[in-house]
Amino acid sequence: MKKPAVFIDRDGTINEQMGYINHISRFVLLPGVPEAVRLLNENGFLAIVVTNQSGVARGYHPLELVYEVNALLERSLKDKNCAVDGIFFCPHHPLGIVEAYARTCDCRKPKTGLIEQALRSFDIDMSRSFVVGDRYDDIELAHRAGIRGILVKTGYGMGEIDHVLPQKPEKPAHTARDLLHAVRWIIQGN
Repeated sequence: MKKPAVFIDRDGTINEQMGYINHISRFVLLPGVPEAVRLLNENGFLAIVVTNQSGVARGYHPLELVYEVNALLERSLKDKNCAVDGIFFCPHHPLGIVEAYARTCDCRKPKTGLIEQALRSFDIDMSRSFVVGDRYDDIELAHRAGIRGILVKTGYGMGEIDHVLPQKPEKPAHTARDLLHAVRWIIQGN
């Protein structure tokens, strides 16, 4: 049976926005995130992380660090009795300096490659799915995937609301204080 998914941006939505997380100590979970993920788990939604990690292509940190940070995220949530169902990330950037990752790809948000990867791994009801993130790219990703996008005010969210959204054609279906408030809005049937 197909389940709806909430595709969640990582940096600025799940954890504090610190620019590039080039050391494991820079990963700090935002308040309310475990409760938000637990609500998704308990209400039949897949919780799927979709994140651009161009620091790999730019040479700011190795690919292994992305896996290490993602493992820390999973452990941190497990300690709070909740879990994400999958983590999909894009290590590429067309202007990168690490040859293996310096390219234009289909997985860098706002392109839909990360969602397409998730669709190959899970039986997802896209008609009831959402994207939640702190950047306009997340809203554009939702639009391109044919689902609703929610912009959170954490991370870059406030600046995006004030300076980016007014110039852009696609608008979020909802704006929320943080991931927890976004998930509550989803669960309540928006």
